[in-house]
Amino acid sequence: MTNRGNALAWSVLVALSVCPMAAVIAQPQQPPVAGAPGTQPQAASPQTPPALEPKAIEILKASSAKLAAAKTMSFTAVTSYESPSRLGPPLVYTTRSEVTMQRPDKVRVITPGDGPASEFYYDGKTMMAFAPAENLVAVADAPPTIDDALRAAFKSAAIYYPFSDLIVADPYKDIADGLVVAFYIGQSKQVGGTTTDMVAFAHDDVLVQVWIGAEDKLPRRSRAIYRNDPTQFRHQMDVSNWKLNVPIQAGTFTSARAAAAKRIPFAPPEPMPASPPAGTAPPAKTP
Repeated sequence: MTNRGNALAWSVLVALSVCPMAAVIAQPQQPPVAGAPGTQPQAASPQTPPALEPKAIEILKASSAKLAAAKTMSFTAVTSYESPSRLGPPLVYTTRSEVTMQRPDKVRVITPGDGPASEFYYDGKTMMAFAPAENLVAVADAPPTIDDALRAAFKSAAIYYPFSDLIVADPYKDIADGLVVAFYIGQSKQVGGTTTDMVAFAHDDVLVQVWIGAEDKLPRRSRAIYRNDPTQFRHQMDVSNWKLNVPIQAGTFTSARAAAAKRIPFAPPEPMPASPPAGTAPPAKTP
């Protein structure tokens, strides 16, 4: 694959956007030894709350069930991610993706920028990654389900989308795998033009905060920080324009212009990462 083609493949690889919650899994301080000089008798402490609060789990499961039940889905995902500047403090870059999905085997992602524009089409048999400005397209045979196609796109060409967990068959499975902490924060009326429930949850390598519609159970925002990232950069994704179970026009999941473009191999940039960015393993690990 040429360097230009490599740049094309990378143009659709962005960091998972979901908020720093470092205190979520911070280790508690050791209490003073009873009777030690300078200490006072300790009052009985309240019962330690569960690591996985039932209310938080209930909200996450309800949102996941709403997404999993949708036969068709479209939304806009605006991802903001930090990157180092020449002065040291990070700069923020943004991409927007228009996403359309039809279960069990069709996805379209149109990403106009910032950065190189890209388009991705999957129709149940073939997947195409298209760079409209360069008129280059990578085409490959694809597995028969969305989950497997997303995995194949990452393994074969390092293509990964931060909103993948919203369109897989079982969104809650990806959250629950390795979940160590989840708790309910409260409600917000300042995100997504509606009332949202805020939930924080953590795995060993990522700390996440999500805003989920209190009435419709649809995600509106997610923020994340990766614990092993020395820069502690933040990633955010805002999701809007939700449409569930609406008819999808014929021809949505293919493109004559993309099919006619100059072919390049459906292959990863160099070097190919051994795995996705920390905390962003491809969805549907064991479908």
